[in-house]
Amino acid sequence: MKSTKIGFIGAGNMANALIRGLIAKGTEPENICASDLDNSKLQLLAQDCTIQTGSNSDIAIEANVIVLAVKPQVMKEACMALAADLGDREVLLISIAAGITTAHLQNWFGTSAAIVRCMPNTPALVGMGASGLFANAKVSEEQKQLADEVISAVGFVTWVDADSDIDIVTAVSGSGPAYFFLFMEAMQATAKEMGLSEDLARALTYHTAAGAAALAQNSEDDIATLRRKVTSPGGTTEQAILQFEDGDLRGLVAKALNAARTRSVELAEETDSA
Repeated sequence: MKSTKIGFIGAGNMANALIRGLIAKGTEPENICASDLDNSKLQLLAQDCTIQTGSNSDIAIEANVIVLAVKPQVMKEACMALAADLGDREVLLISIAAGITTAHLQNWFGTSAAIVRCMPNTPALVGMGASGLFANAKVSEEQKQLADEVISAVGFVTWVDADSDIDIVTAVSGSGPAYFFLFMEAMQATAKEMGLSEDLARALTYHTAAGAAALAQNSEDDIATLRRKVTSPGGTTEQAILQFEDGDLRGLVAKALNAARTRSVELAEETDSA
């Protein structure tokens, strides 16, 4: 892995996080090359991380692993040009673009291409991402391990059995940080309305969220048991939980995740019709 040549088509926030994570895990900067239409952004990244920069064609010639990190709207154009540059070269392609299915990528690169579809999330920016990956039948075990190592440089990685499962991953973890941010935003605003300072409301909300997640990850109890343990009969927590249940919080969460999954499917269909 440390000597593998990795190319990034696109140098936005997620590519930036992956590059920094890979270097932190031991990948030599000279083995990483990135391209981007925004040359000033690219040069800043190169200066900061001492990686190589070049064109998409350069990456097609040199890289063993190519991370497709451009926006979904321009993915088809970028991929078709890259496919022409690759010719008969066999590389591992990793896509991190929402709404771009394995079928799309196979149409652009050919059915013999080794493709991994990945849905990361924004906590990858601080090394705490959660990513779902799907590999097509052309991906070897060695390539699968390579993809795992690339994406796990910024957090937790799990593999799914079907391309369509990535739509569910998108709904749960891809979009998930925003759900927690909304809940935290509401807690913080209410605490402030009740009389706490903005700084104190923010600190208590952030630390409570981080502590709850850490407790859930490190406990032998499942999440429902942890909730029951902190909900004393007749206590303050019980009163709050009753309000959530009366407001059908569970139903709202189910509705929200289903809407996110549906939109992920729609994005793929929009790519088909583009």
